[in-house]
Amino acid sequence: MDAPILPPADRYINRELSMLEFGKRVLAQAQDADIPLLERLRFLCITCTNFDEFFEIRVAALKQHMEVGALAQGPDKLSASQIFDALRFQMLGIVKQQYDLLNTKLLPQLAKAGVSFLHRNDWTDDQRRWLSDYFDEQVAPVLTPLTFDPSRPFPRILNKSLNFIVRLRGKDAFGRQRHRGMVQAPRSLPRIIRLPEHLSSPGCDDFVFLSTIIRVNVDRLFPGLQVEGCYPFRVTRNSNLYVDDEEVSDLVHALEGQLAASRYGAAVRLEVSHECPGDLQEFLLDHFGLQECDMYLVDGPVNLNRLATVCDIEHRPELLYEPFTQGLPSELLGNENIFSTLSKRNVLLHHPYHSFAPVIDFIATAASDPDVLAIKQTLYRTGPDSPVVDHLVAAARAGKEVTVIIELMARFEEAANISLANRLQEAGAHVVYGLVGYKTHSKMLLVVRRENEKLVRYVHLGTGNYHHGTTRVYTDYGYLSSSKRLGEDVHKVFMQLTSLTEVGDLSRMLISPFSLFDALLEKINRESDNARSGKDARIIAKINALSDPQIIDALYAASQAGVKIDLIVRGICSLRPGVPGLSENIHVRSIVGRFLEHSRIYYFLNNGNDEYYCSSADWMDRNLFRRNESCFEIRQKRMKLQLRDDLDLFLSDNCQAWILHGDGSYERLTPGGGEAISAQSRFLEKLAAASQR
Repeated sequence: MDAPILPPADRYINRELSMLEFGKRVLAQAQDADIPLLERLRFLCITCTNFDEFFEIRVAALKQHMEVGALAQGPDKLSASQIFDALRFQMLGIVKQQYDLLNTKLLPQLAKAGVSFLHRNDWTDDQRRWLSDYFDEQVAPVLTPLTFDPSRPFPRILNKSLNFIVRLRGKDAFGRQRHRGMVQAPRSLPRIIRLPEHLSSPGCDDFVFLSTIIRVNVDRLFPGLQVEGCYPFRVTRNSNLYVDDEEVSDLVHALEGQLAASRYGAAVRLEVSHECPGDLQEFLLDHFGLQECDMYLVDGPVNLNRLATVCDIEHRPELLYEPFTQGLPSELLGNENIFSTLSKRNVLLHHPYHSFAPVIDFIATAASDPDVLAIKQTLYRTGPDSPVVDHLVAAARAGKEVTVIIELMARFEEAANISLANRLQEAGAHVVYGLVGYKTHSKMLLVVRRENEKLVRYVHLGTGNYHHGTTRVYTDYGYLSSSKRLGEDVHKVFMQLTSLTEVGDLSRMLISPFSLFDALLEKINRESDNARSGKDARIIAKINALSDPQIIDALYAASQAGVKIDLIVRGICSLRPGVPGLSENIHVRSIVGRFLEHSRIYYFLNNGNDEYYCSSADWMDRNLFRRNESCFEIRQKRMKLQLRDDLDLFLSDNCQAWILHGDGSYERLTPGGGEAISAQSRFLEKLAAASQR
């Protein structure tokens, strides 16, 4: 496929193409020989998961726009078909890189290190017998082989499930010719099987793919017929959920219906073994209503993410990142009650270098403290077996007023959040769902406590979710405080989320969709005015995504006024930096490393009265106009110094930083002959030094 010719670059980089560039940067981590082998395999799996979601959501929407002939949707003025063709061209190259890396680098190097994925030709007689017995005892009983005729049509295929198309020859038990069959692998079956220790080489870990076991034994599923070929395939479906905020009367009921349907949404991608004959490829494409441009031929497992189950072999530390112990800020090193500590000083947490335990402790103490009257919290993603939810349930059962605002529309968490809501309601908590059309994405926790006949508010505000699992792999900031004004602001925001009334003036917070966008424009424009007046002007923003055209235009204007702008944007960035006459003073970098950079920090020089904000919001139109987001100012000098040191370290990174060029391409920085600086490694070094002290 030739590279598509796109119109000349204008003011904006296309969002989907920028998202694909982020996928390439993650894939580069898997290709990095300096990273431990199993961690490289993990990064490869992450690319698979990311691209799955990309097809389920973004490509699915593109295909819908193409079907109805919609005009260009974004500020980049590219049509859906132009974007699709460009994505297709790049994805073909990415898929080839993924499987070349797996087959020629990772699997051979892992085998050399004693972690092997055995090919059928390499099985010993003992292994073959054990795997045959495993198929008979564990696999065959839950498989349902199918053949097709008018009374037995092609079955419904679950989104992203493992399936096999089988070429057959001969007559069935009823004397009719059979040409094709199919086998669906239930999700209850493990996709990778570990061989018993006595069947592996000494000191080695040997694995076999379920797909290989099924293909070797598939003829036993079709007795009397000759199997001439068996080829794995996987279909990705449109997983967008559509809830009409004008029509829906029961959000939970509407979502439950949508969730069931989304498992069988319109097909958007077919992945099939590269060995699959052309006529069977055409058969599958025709059945799923897809074209050749929707098909990707793969040389290996059709779902690379299944390999992630192997990435945590505890007895292989040499193949993994060196473990670290999370620390605590100095303010929390004593044995004081968390409320006693916060009554004297505020605390800034930097995860994952700081433990999430203080936040859990904050909720747990509030749940059991007889002086605590009420707890209010927003929940977007919590993960399974969440201690946060456990403590909220305990607080509700203890008779405290517990109010939880749960966002049911958190993508791919909808079913889990419905279950979570039911559990909290059964415990006696007040559960409020996010407003349809405006996702509740804020990260807020409010505790009301009686002290000396007065009510005191304690708060936790964060840039990331209340998910104890991701706090070990996502970088985020959390802020614990007993500030009276901040507590009043958080109280007002909760009142708005439950009653949908006006929030009024806030003294310490900015919120979407009301004040945050206007405040950002005002602060950017203020820096522009300062620069035009000959004053120093500076903006630094660390965010996950930048795509709002009005914010981008304001940054362009600031650059032209002479404002020095540094943007640390992990993923999507639609701004074109370094373009003469447009953005010479804007520099954009992306940090991709061991941890997922997730924190959001906004800095404005403000003529020497510098301002620092932490937020749950990226600079995208959805965050600024279609979500409830919280943004809170950091005012304490020591915390401002900490944030500035952190930002400067990110801007000095020359190991895990990628520089965005005006044409939308990224270039990875290298130390060259200078000092190697990795921001994440430096943070870990500081953590280790603090632990020793």
